[in-house]
Amino acid sequence: MVTCQEILSRLESLGSERQREINAKNGAPANQFGAKMGDVRTVAKEAKVGHDLAMELWSTGNLEARLVAVLSMKPKQLSEKELEDIVGEITYSWLADWMISYVVKQYPGKESLRAKWMDSNNATVARAGWSLTTERVVKNRDGLDMVGLLERIEREMPGAPGLAQWTMNHCLAEIGIECPELRDRAVGIGEKLGLYRDYPTSKGCTSPFAPIWIREMSARKAD
Repeated sequence: MVTCQEILSRLESLGSERQREINAKNGAPANQFGAKMGDVRTVAKEAKVGHDLAMELWSTGNLEARLVAVLSMKPKQLSEKELEDIVGEITYSWLADWMISYVVKQYPGKESLRAKWMDSNNATVARAGWSLTTERVVKNRDGLDMVGLLERIEREMPGAPGLAQWTMNHCLAEIGIECPELRDRAVGIGEKLGLYRDYPTSKGCTSPFAPIWIREMSARKAD
């Protein structure tokens, strides 16, 4: 059976100074090896890490070990407090998004946490709460106060920390895309706030500036 130290050694052997520099530039913590994400996925797949070992890897604080842990955790085996504590420790957006995608969104009690987390003072917990709300906007809007969400985004997003603000912006865009009756209002809020207007976008990617995002994706849905 593979051990925590064996996985750490394997991850360290895959690291490079160049990747560490890239990660650091994007806000990664100092405790990292600089292994590529594809290599991290391969290690997680080959090691067949169980939940207990995943928790041990998480406790190391190492970025790559935590990424392996995220890919290996069993959401059903986490209590609400454990999950909230884990999410609250994250300060790096890439790790946050892996945690939200692979653990938080698979958590059986995620709906009971969604509204609570949107009000959290912890930026990453709030990011997770808004991400869960965005998922509801796209997949199941029943029971959601869509106008209330727009009002809250307009009021709170300018002062929100970056980790939470990014996901609030995503929620704004999805409301505009998925709700034609609220599209003009969502675009108007995006124009008023002006957030991410000048954000650099790779070729072929949709701009995170909400008005552009909404118009482009709405046009695609109409085709």
